[in-house]
Amino acid sequence: MANYYSDHPELEFHLHHPLMKRVVELKEKGFADAKQFDYAPVDHEDAIENYKQILEITGDIAANVIEPNSEDVDIEGPHLENKRMIYASKTFENIEATRKAGLWGISMPRRYGGLNVPNITFSMLSEIISAADAGFQNIWSLQSCIDTLYEFGNEEQCEKYIPRICAGETMSMDLTEPDAGSDLQRVMLKATYDEAEKCWRLNGVKRFITNGDSDIHLVLARSEEGTHDGRGLSMFIYDKRDGGVDVRHIEHKLGIHGSPTCELTYKNAKAELCGSTRMGLIKYVMALMNGARLGIAAQSVGVSQEAYNEGLAYAKERAQFGEKIVNFPAVYDMLSRMKAKLDAGRSLLYQTAMYVDIYKCLEDIQRDRKLTPEERAEMKKYTRLADAFTPLAKGMNSEYANQNAYDAISIHGGSGFIMEYKCQRLYRDARIFSIYEGTTQLQVVAAIRYITNGTLLGIIKEMIADIVPNEAHAALKTRIETLVAMYEDSLNRVKELGSQDTQDFLARRLYDMTAEIIMSLLLLEDATRAPELFGKSAEVYVRMTEESVLGKSAYIKNFKAEDLDSFKVCCCGEA
Repeated sequence: MANYYSDHPELEFHLHHPLMKRVVELKEKGFADAKQFDYAPVDHEDAIENYKQILEITGDIAANVIEPNSEDVDIEGPHLENKRMIYASKTFENIEATRKAGLWGISMPRRYGGLNVPNITFSMLSEIISAADAGFQNIWSLQSCIDTLYEFGNEEQCEKYIPRICAGETMSMDLTEPDAGSDLQRVMLKATYDEAEKCWRLNGVKRFITNGDSDIHLVLARSEEGTHDGRGLSMFIYDKRDGGVDVRHIEHKLGIHGSPTCELTYKNAKAELCGSTRMGLIKYVMALMNGARLGIAAQSVGVSQEAYNEGLAYAKERAQFGEKIVNFPAVYDMLSRMKAKLDAGRSLLYQTAMYVDIYKCLEDIQRDRKLTPEERAEMKKYTRLADAFTPLAKGMNSEYANQNAYDAISIHGGSGFIMEYKCQRLYRDARIFSIYEGTTQLQVVAAIRYITNGTLLGIIKEMIADIVPNEAHAALKTRIETLVAMYEDSLNRVKELGSQDTQDFLARRLYDMTAEIIMSLLLLEDATRAPELFGKSAEVYVRMTEESVLGKSAYIKNFKAEDLDSFKVCCCGEA
């Protein structure tokens, strides 16, 4: 029987990454829970086995419940009934199956009913569910909003809401509005304090809210009258049981049909303040969005995997001119690139997830005791790494999902354009990944300061120094070192040009080069540890990176500041 975890040994490989020892050690806090909970691990090996069991269960449900339901969900979608959102009928089956398996609130501490899994394991679970149905992954993975409530809410709120999520209730993050999409500083949903009832009241409209009729919402609202920027925004908890929020509209979308995207009207809705006023956008939404961006990266890797699976399976079956098309150079070139992007993107995702795990665990430990100087230095290090890597992981994986889904259709030929084939749904689903939770262009903006100030170049040089490849892959390291020199020259050239407009114009090229070199190094490290799994992908991906870096470095080398005028005229006309 199919299993979306055990069918792909690449996932288990990442559970044995050297950093996992530290992740588990911090997450389990010395395995103290074993004294109180009989299902808590007693040591590192026991923890890894626990993660494998959870992944195995999820892989079974994904392959044998969620994926078989995916076509019906895509066709039916959610609908509006008496100002309430009603899921597609098969979505209810998916939710029930994951609830029975205990796959809700799983990142939360065991004292609230969670399983205390680290972010890397949650990312694997998200990938698996997304491969089965990216739309359902949205509904399921939004449970991670509870991490923000756990981090910034008070103990009373944690005790009130976290067990409900662990029991299978759903969540949403209500951020965007008709006039405030990417620019969240413009949010105007009004929050006023009700002195009589000793609660906050929310009034206004939210738009493009994923899973918008959920049980528990985290809401960004303007609490400071007369303000018009991010300093007047706070975060609130809205409980659907209290009423006051209606669904005005459900969007009809290109893809991810099972995931309801709602327009909501708040009418004097009762809410609780989460954390402190004025910190909603500055602190809490940033934490929420970073988690969401890793969630989209995992969603993207899942669809990349499924697109590759569909393309490969079709190529092995389809014959033209008396031969299976998988043997045609044009086709196996496409498939090898799809697999290389998949393996590289997954490695970047999980590396980033481990960085997040380490600093988040140390922050959690800091609630109970003062960190040692060594722990504070470690937290600072991994916070910096997570902040630098997260926009790379989200941006590159969302682009790769689109490319792999596109190529899967190409391999299918005319059949790929027919609705009966899954690859068309993967293509429709993938298109949103590089748009929501921050477009790829915004990921470039988030990453560029780590690129131009040399942070990521320093990380790249540290990675090169640490890799000791086996004999079969030694030449790959040398080739990557050559690319790093070209990249450094390009970076210096952009700085020499001086103009901020020029830097902004060339930023995407620097971003791509940075991410591709980092993923080349990650894949080389993977191939050194498991050549049977990653050796071929490492070779292909380094060739792809050479192709890209050579072209982009030549572009930057020959660029002049005055060239911007030509592009402005080309796209905008004469001034």
